[in-house]
Amino acid sequence: MLKGRDIIIIGIQPWYYEIGSNCKNIALQLARENRVLYVNLPINRKTLFSNDSNPGIKEHISIIKEKKERVKKISPSLWEFYPSSIVESINWLPATFLFKMVNVINNQRFAKDILEAIEKLGFSNFILFNDNDIFNGYHLKKLLSPSLYVYYCRDYLRGNPYWGKHSDVLEPELIEKADLVVANSGYLADYCARYNKDAYYIGQGCNLELFDHTLQFPLPLELSSLSRPLIGYVGAVIASRLDETIIRSIAQAHPEWNVVLVGPEDATFMKSSLHSLPNVYFIGRKELAQLPAYVQAFDVCINPQLINPLTIGNYPLKVDEYLAMGKPVVATRTKTMEFFEAYTYLATQPHEYPVLIKKALLENSEIVRQKRISFAHMHTWENSVHELSERIKEKENNKRPA
Repeated sequence: MLKGRDIIIIGIQPWYYEIGSNCKNIALQLARENRVLYVNLPINRKTLFSNDSNPGIKEHISIIKEKKERVKKISPSLWEFYPSSIVESINWLPATFLFKMVNVINNQRFAKDILEAIEKLGFSNFILFNDNDIFNGYHLKKLLSPSLYVYYCRDYLRGNPYWGKHSDVLEPELIEKADLVVANSGYLADYCARYNKDAYYIGQGCNLELFDHTLQFPLPLELSSLSRPLIGYVGAVIASRLDETIIRSIAQAHPEWNVVLVGPEDATFMKSSLHSLPNVYFIGRKELAQLPAYVQAFDVCINPQLINPLTIGNYPLKVDEYLAMGKPVVATRTKTMEFFEAYTYLATQPHEYPVLIKKALLENSEIVRQKRISFAHMHTWENSVHELSERIKEKENNKRPA
């Protein structure tokens, strides 16, 4: 592991967002042996006047307006920083060259804030780790002069309509000028390697303490009256990521099975005809701590992923969570899922799901269950950050003059 270094982390998710993230887990690991400053997203002008209900954003705006302390200590070697400068909302600009011009000003404001925090904490010779923030991090290598600029690609943001508008140009340029690029899937590492030869896959961690197969969770009340087998999914139920056809195929092929979807629905799924099927159950959003009980209750877990530019390169973290609980898993085949092939059942078409689920039910055994658990337990944040550390040390050694 890296030891005794100063590390600044920026990204697309503030620390105060309640949901977990790769970046927060990486920060916690790095802070065990290093000093880490986690920089929250700067507030843009649109958000400043939007009356956003998110408690973290409200607090951030309050800190800006009332000039409160902007650096908060999370642990002895980890700090959260609230930038006070307001950046302009510019994604609406039609031309990327105009966006780039104004984005220089946004980055300058952001950098000025970060430099103030650096001075306050006495950071020096720091590493800058950018968690997929294409826009706010675009000019920071030049403006902050870190000893090493690391770009972390964990989502193909160019597949998202909001990000894709200008990132088709900006992300390849950002990847090219980064000193080191790391990714959480082989697909994304290959994508980044098209623009930077120093692009590497560093794996992905899983919250193994939460998804602990040795614990016995009470059966969730919503499932207590349902007959088995229970075919379950845990995660956001959104049309841009889930294939409704797959879910319908499972439910209609086997009316005696019950299909359970645990997670918040978007507007598309709320209107879906799946709600009229008697053996499909939408449970809704649950707290993170409640999710292992649902996974434990399922006989087979599924990841009915829709294949599109947004999803094709993603690391399927939920599959690790399913496997950590020892559950049989049927998922959509992608390049990343091929890494899991020996421990899961992969479908290329919706009609294959019912067949593979039936096979998973028949072939389940304690020996197979233990193999799944052992495989999932290889995917820790310690291992991922160790790989990141090795790549950083290797790059820095290569940069030193002979």
